[in-house]
Amino acid sequence: MKKSLKSLSILILFTGGTLSANSSTPCTKNGITLYGKVQFVDSFPDLKIEYVDSFPDIDVEFVSSFPSTCGKWKIVDSFPDFKVQIVTSFPDLKVRKFTAFAGMK
Repeated sequence: MKKSLKSLSILILFTGGTLSANSSTPCTKNGITLYGKVQFVDSFPDLKIEYVDSFPDIDVEFVSSFPSTCGKWKIVDSFPDFKVQIVTSFPDLKVRKFTAFAGMK
């Protein structure tokens, strides 16, 4: 009985650690980090996005400097970290424009 209880407690310990390690949401889509300098293009994008008001995949805050955390994008005309195209159907990512609390949902 003690051996069974000990095995069960060890299993719970490792399972709990695994669950907490996976609780953080990565800020990537298709291998592209979703923060930094972004360029809007009409063709050959890295990601296709659709602007939505509800149920977004990510809340995005457009900033003028330091786009260094998840969901903060700085719009540039050259040397982007990634390129996006705005579409109305079949997006890779649903985006909501936000002024605070940017990040994955």
